[in-house]
Amino acid sequence: MSRRPARRTRRPVRPRSSAAPRGPVERRKAEHLRLATSGNVTSPRGPGWADVHLVHQALPAADLDAIDLTTEFLGHRLRAPLAIASMTGGHRGGGDINARLARAAERFGVAMGLGSQRAALHNPALARTYAVAREAAPHALLIANVGAAQLVTQEGGPPLTHRHLADAVAMIGADALAIHLNFLEETIQPEGDRRVAGLRDALADAVGSLAVPAIAKETGAGISPHTAVELRALGFRALDVGGMGGTSFAAIETARAEARRDRRRTLLGRVYAEWGIPTAVSVVAAAPAGLPLIATGGVRTGLDAAKAIALGATLVGVGSPLLSAALEGDAAIELWITQFLEELRVAVFLSGGTRAAELRSAPRVVLGETRRWIEDIGCGDALAPAPGG
Repeated sequence: MSRRPARRTRRPVRPRSSAAPRGPVERRKAEHLRLATSGNVTSPRGPGWADVHLVHQALPAADLDAIDLTTEFLGHRLRAPLAIASMTGGHRGGGDINARLARAAERFGVAMGLGSQRAALHNPALARTYAVAREAAPHALLIANVGAAQLVTQEGGPPLTHRHLADAVAMIGADALAIHLNFLEETIQPEGDRRVAGLRDALADAVGSLAVPAIAKETGAGISPHTAVELRALGFRALDVGGMGGTSFAAIETARAEARRDRRRTLLGRVYAEWGIPTAVSVVAAAPAGLPLIATGGVRTGLDAAKAIALGATLVGVGSPLLSAALEGDAAIELWITQFLEELRVAVFLSGGTRAAELRSAPRVVLGETRRWIEDIGCGDALAPAPGG
């Protein structure tokens, strides 16, 4: 990854005080962290990687140690096609986790996304739980994060302004801003924001106001072909498909609703537990937009990552496993990423490639339910055999 000095124009925003009242958003984020790392909140349906097979090449093309994992994303060169996915911040303890993950992003030359920054935009005392990421990773590609639902008026208050968006970027000296689409979660969440009138205009306005590229980020339900093309038309420069198969925020909100004895939301969450597009399918589905893709949702091994890249992803996002490792410490994060990258390198080696990017043209076979999904949503042409098989 290219090295560059820290930019003076995007210095982290400093909080006005070191202590913050424990408000409802902060409490909710702390609950999300606890449930994501200790609860049974994995999607009941898988991401589809088991149906995707790379074709073994008995004559490798390069030494294993010479396999090149570098990739380009939004004008930045990364040493590996990995993004540490948006997960936390905005609550006590979030800052330590973000600092550990950011140190790993800097050390391995990969990207990192922060959790939703709404809490800090409304309470600057929480800004440091995010700002520590840039301090720990002065050269890494960092992605700021706000919610699409908060771009329109909700019962809880007015929408975020252009100034809020600029502050989110400045808070971490971000290289891009993710606007997350989490409407399945909002539907089940007891405090959810469920108004969407004017959303498309608000998204176009928000994206147009930014000095950095905008990434549309789903959070567990995937992106369809129609939506992918629509998001490109709204000005987004990349898509994080956030498919079904990994940590389920619907399941997290169902657990929170159950703990509050909110029967209506609990039942709703159970009914929609399997709602969404599996990640492997969503990577193929989003390809018609012609934008760089991040495959997040159920990526647990380097082989999963290789399959995602073979289907069209530029990067893969990993959240829950690295979040759990971060709770153990820096050594656990380093061990996990080292193993993950070695698994990815072996997949390139055994597929007959020399670079991770070559997986996009590597022979692969898609079977079972994933194949039926891809065919039925109108993306069957993507299943044509890759050259060289």
